[in-house]
Amino acid sequence: MANYYKETPQLAYHLRHPLMKRIVELKERNYEEAKEYDYAPLNFEDAIDSYEAVLNIVGDICGNILAPNAKEADLAGPTLKEGRAYYDPYTAENLDVIRKASLMGIALPRKFGGLNFPITPYIMCADMISQSDAAFENLWGLQSCATILYEYGNDDQRNRFLPRIAQGETMSMDLTEPDAGSDLQAVMLKATFNEKEQAWYLDGVKRFITNGDSQIHLVLARTEDGTKDARGLSMFIFDAKNNPGMSVRRIEHKMGIKGVPTCELVFNHCKAELCGQRRFGLIKYVMALMNDARLGIMSQAVGLSEAAYREAYNYAIERKQFGETIDNFPAVYDMLAIMRAKADATRVHLYETSRYVDVYRALDEVARHRKLTPEERAEQKHFSRLADAFTPIGKGISTEYANQNVYDCVQIHGGSGYMKDYVCERLYRDARITNIYEGTTQLQVVAAIRYVTTGFYFDVVRNYRKEDVKPELNPIKEQLGKLLEQAEAFTLKVVETKNDEYIDFHARRLVEASAHLVFSHLLLNAANEQPELYLKSSKVYLRYATAEMQKIETMINNIGLDEIADYKKVMPVTKSE
Repeated sequence: MANYYKETPQLAYHLRHPLMKRIVELKERNYEEAKEYDYAPLNFEDAIDSYEAVLNIVGDICGNILAPNAKEADLAGPTLKEGRAYYDPYTAENLDVIRKASLMGIALPRKFGGLNFPITPYIMCADMISQSDAAFENLWGLQSCATILYEYGNDDQRNRFLPRIAQGETMSMDLTEPDAGSDLQAVMLKATFNEKEQAWYLDGVKRFITNGDSQIHLVLARTEDGTKDARGLSMFIFDAKNNPGMSVRRIEHKMGIKGVPTCELVFNHCKAELCGQRRFGLIKYVMALMNDARLGIMSQAVGLSEAAYREAYNYAIERKQFGETIDNFPAVYDMLAIMRAKADATRVHLYETSRYVDVYRALDEVARHRKLTPEERAEQKHFSRLADAFTPIGKGISTEYANQNVYDCVQIHGGSGYMKDYVCERLYRDARITNIYEGTTQLQVVAAIRYVTTGFYFDVVRNYRKEDVKPELNPIKEQLGKLLEQAEAFTLKVVETKNDEYIDFHARRLVEASAHLVFSHLLLNAANEQPELYLKSSKVYLRYATAEMQKIETMINNIGLDEIADYKKVMPVTKSE
């Protein structure tokens, strides 16, 4: 029987990372809950064993249920009937299996029926689920919305909603509208307070809502009359299971991710509950939602990159041309090696990011119960900033690499890859959305560039360089030192112009350069610990990064302030009468 956890040994490596000890220590708070819950861990090793037991269950479900169902779920898709969206039978089966395995609330506290897992093993589940069926990961992964309920809802809301989520009720985050996509400040769905009933009611339309006919919705709505910006928006909980008024007007016909419905929703005087404080909907709660969602999309991209590599490799070692299997052809094994390196690079970065998130979130939770020490506050601030810096380059670059990997996977399959008989055709379609939703790559560049121009990423890399490596890895470390110097030099050249338009023009190139440095050093550190898993990818990625860095420098040297004009309105489209 297939088991995605056992077949992906990189996951076990990341689960045993040294920082996990601190994460578990904070998360379990001296293992106090072992006295109350018989499934709570007694110590660190017991906690890791618990995580591995669940990861094995998820790996088994992915290999033997989700992956075999993925093709039929993609072909069937959801249906719309009388204002309701219904899952196809295969997605419904997947959800039923996940519910019965009690995997819908693994990151929730035990008092609400969850397993109190850190984010890192939760993201590992998302990684495996994405390998098996990226569409289903969208449905399962939306349970992360429960974090907002837990952090910002009141005690009554937590006690009513969180156990339902742990038991398997689905969620959605209803943010975008026909006239408000990336610009969520333009949201106009109206929330009106009924003084007599002391209740809120929602009226308006939401569009492109993943799993839009869920049981529990988080809805961004405008509460302040006369406002048109973020300060007039609040967050609401809409309990669709127990309140009428919402209907699905349409299910979008998408290129990929077909197993989960993407809906246009109509709210017709729907009773809802305010979550947190008024006016904080976008500036605080949606920002927190988006950070969680982006980490989830990073895991989806890594899972798709892994799946693409495996499909390409397995095809290449079987497909014969001119009397030998095509994996022996340089043109093919070159592609395969780079695909493997990109999957490994984004995975080491994904789990570095998830660990950073774990530490500061665990300290947030400790702060609910007692005052943090000055050292803990400093630790919280340090890891929060790292997470904020790592999330945009992870979301931006890992999704671009996922698209590149599925492209190369189809290419290695040749004409067969264009046919629906092969998994890579679905992977190709599923991956395309990853660098668009939850913030396009361009928006991730906007979020990341300040960490480039202030030198933050370079400082992180210099800290990585303080770690000793085995003597045989020193040549890699030395070459990475040269890349660091190169990147700092051309970054300074751009920043010293103090021209915002020029910096914005080269921003993506500068962000990519910083990502190459971070990814390369993380791969080197992983190769130092487990060369059998990471050494080849470390070497291959170094050469890839070196070539890309040279390309970036050449572009910067050849496009100065005066040359930007050549890129504006290159050739307007001529329309006939």
